[in-house]
Amino acid sequence: MSGSIRPLNMLRSPRNALWLLPLLLLLGTPLWLPSVNRFLAPRGGYDPRFAEPVKSSPIQNFIMDEVSITLTSKGQEEWQIDARQAYTGAQDNEIELIGVNAMYIGKQRPPTNIESKRGRYLVAARELVLMDNVRISKPTQKEELRTDLLHYYDATKMAVCPGDVEIITQDFHLNAGSMTYDLSTNGYDFGGRVHIRQ
Repeated sequence: MSGSIRPLNMLRSPRNALWLLPLLLLLGTPLWLPSVNRFLAPRGGYDPRFAEPVKSSPIQNFIMDEVSITLTSKGQEEWQIDARQAYTGAQDNEIELIGVNAMYIGKQRPPTNIESKRGRYLVAARELVLMDNVRISKPTQKEELRTDLLHYYDATKMAVCPGDVEIITQDFHLNAGSMTYDLSTNGYDFGGRVHIRQ
């Protein structure tokens, strides 16, 4: 008789009944585990493409109004290039410019102003390309150069006009098929047919 009363006493004590809860959960696992697995399963399946890292484009596209670019040489500012608008070029490190107005702000040479309808600045090469109705004027010397295409290489201080060039001064009027100008030596080299009128 005492053997049948003892289990009932164990169930009545809350401290002794506490170990029965984990035992019941473990024994009932086959009943509740499938339902929990279905509930926690991800919806929509798995696509391995989502685990791949996102590749970002190296070119950052932009359009800006009223842009200023300053070219420096050995820590000294030399050129201030203003544009009405600038936007991303076709290649990396390439900036397209519209309504270009550049000015020489250094102290080594006389003031020089440059205007063109379009331009392109190659950042890595430090090359400025001016296109469409390019006008270069030196107000103190009363000189003007006109062309449709000019490349300025800031690293070598060379200006190259591969096409027709017209130079107008107080003393003469020059037309040539091409021109190379070395800013460090003030040396001109004209190509093609050169015609000078005084």
